[in-house]
Amino acid sequence: MTGDDVPRSFPSAVDVAIVGSGPTGAAYARVLSELSPGTTLAVFEVGPALTDPPGMHVKNIADLDERLVAQRRSEGVHPHTATKAEAALTDPTKRVVRPGTHVLPDGFRQPGEDGIPALAMSSNVGGMGAHWTCACPRPGGAERIDARPDLDELLDEAERLLGVSRDPFGDAPYSDVVRERLGAEFDAERPADRYVRSMPLAVQRRADGALTWSGADVVFGDVTRDNPAATLFPEAQVRRVLVEHGRAVGVVVRDRRDGTDHEVRARFVVAAADAVRTPQLLHASGVRPPALGRYLNDQPQMVFAVRLRDVGSTAADQHDPRGDTAIVQQSGVSWVPYTDANPFHGQVMQLDASPVPIVGDVPAPGTVVGLGWFCGKDLQATDRVEFDDDAVDEFGMPKPLVHYTLTDRDRATLAQAARSVRRAADALGEALGDEPFVLPSGASLHYQGSTRMGAVDDGTSVCGPTSEVWDVEGLFVAGNGVIPTPMACNPTLTSVALAVAGAREIAARLAQGVETQTTSG
Repeated sequence: MTGDDVPRSFPSAVDVAIVGSGPTGAAYARVLSELSPGTTLAVFEVGPALTDPPGMHVKNIADLDERLVAQRRSEGVHPHTATKAEAALTDPTKRVVRPGTHVLPDGFRQPGEDGIPALAMSSNVGGMGAHWTCACPRPGGAERIDARPDLDELLDEAERLLGVSRDPFGDAPYSDVVRERLGAEFDAERPADRYVRSMPLAVQRRADGALTWSGADVVFGDVTRDNPAATLFPEAQVRRVLVEHGRAVGVVVRDRRDGTDHEVRARFVVAAADAVRTPQLLHASGVRPPALGRYLNDQPQMVFAVRLRDVGSTAADQHDPRGDTAIVQQSGVSWVPYTDANPFHGQVMQLDASPVPIVGDVPAPGTVVGLGWFCGKDLQATDRVEFDDDAVDEFGMPKPLVHYTLTDRDRATLAQAARSVRRAADALGEALGDEPFVLPSGASLHYQGSTRMGAVDDGTSVCGPTSEVWDVEGLFVAGNGVIPTPMACNPTLTSVALAVAGAREIAARLAQGVETQTTSG
């Protein structure tokens, strides 16, 4: 798989065109490279390649300034992260913008609505997979997707592609303390498969003890990188999917290096951008099923902090001195799973800094932990992103306009989550602050539902069980937007699992020489 070649030329035709190089786009490339050798693949990414290999998680960049440069290059046309070489740009809206991401400059809230002011995206090879927390919990209860009865096997495969470790910090000095106290508080009221446990993480510990965090590079894997039939095109913006007689037949790509447009024919097209830009691309292509952009789901998020009670300092040689990897080394990452009775998902991990001043002695590393509770949204069709054909965004595409409101049920869930967070804090130790606080909508970065999956074409979904868009043969969608349920847990593992199913479907049709849409799951 080639990448950042200069000069370069675009192919006139490929078997599969993949739009987006994040974890789900990479999953399509990986599975097709494994199951269908010789299939020609082109992966198009609007942003630049940050690393070699392409798609690496920026936390694996040892030099801090190099990491900041990589984050800055991910931030679209108006970067904001400060580096030694480049000054930060001031966001006049004063909205919180995380390094490596960029927010919608406007259109994120409509009059009389709550909106999603912190809605953000990343524009780089690897997408948000270059910046994510690597948390890979499995969905449960109402989070699960009925249209995929084989979901558990797909999740197993997603764990393989992402390099997931079930208990990567099981030997952290305070991890047992945190889990035991949380388990004593919560386990009695939940089924055994939803007990408190370690958070599965897409991270590997090397022989020297250092950590390697998974990005899209891990999902691509050597099999894709070594595949001469697979090509990655950074700074290549797909502006339109070509549809003829109800079938996707290719894409129109703009080379962002020189502004030229190129038509690339394809037997299959996979739109694997994000929960805003995938429906945006379909809209711009004239593919507009009734549910496109609807049922938008941003997990309402609540945070708190606590100082662990009755724990002593660990020996200095047990503390990891390597900067931000130490955030999870002392207390681990613990998971309080979603249940239908408690429709939120919690993760508890060490903080690198307390959100409030601490009076008295300086706490030992790992003894101040953050509690983050993510709530399942009350799904409604009116929560949506729509697109203005008379105005364009910073990338020259139809401008997104977000309609979003919290319901009475959402507020009740937040109140229930606040009580749960307080219980967790009291079980662990001394709360830092008076009450948990709700982050601005969009802070979760876990946007879902805008290209949602359904078992049947009844107007409430965009794609079927294989992720193929209804009534457009050969066009598949991927990413968190495909998830149709009120999922509260981190969605990447599930999105990659659904991408595996879609890639298998394409591989099977390529093997059979079949390109027509099927109704099988």
